[in-house]
Amino acid sequence: MGIVFIGLGSNLGNKKENLDQALIYIQERIGNIISSSSVYETAPCGFSSENLFLNMAIKVNTSLSPDELLLVSKTIERLMGRSGKSSENSFYEDRVIDLDILFYDNIEMSTPELTIPHPLLHTRLFVLDPMSEIAPEWEHPVLHQTISTIKVNLRCSKK
Repeated sequence: MGIVFIGLGSNLGNKKENLDQALIYIQERIGNIISSSSVYETAPCGFSSENLFLNMAIKVNTSLSPDELLLVSKTIERLMGRSGKSSENSFYEDRVIDLDILFYDNIEMSTPELTIPHPLLHTRLFVLDPMSEIAPEWEHPVLHQTISTIKVNLRCSKK
């Protein structure tokens, strides 16, 4: 069994219901949700939109491999109405649901399909805020800093 952190986001439709439905699918198809953060309202990052996001992070116990986890996550996104083109080649757009694999245990991996830890999580407060709520002392295996430290450093650099 592996410990996985997943970031969830939605900025279309009933965003709270979208997050709730994604949590049900995750519990059914990925594994037991050990903890979940509060829901944060955030502005879009990487593109312009009038639609604010609801974001959260969860900690899950899974028996899936990283590749299986990615496949199931993409299946959940499609089931919920997301097209497969968002976020590819750094193209972002509004979305019903977005599931990002943030960490899988302390694995470091990079393939054309999947990079773990998520390569941008240390630059995004909409990920760090909920992560710091559920795993403030989790150490980033590449940066060798805790989530709390990464968040503080990012906030300081934005001032």
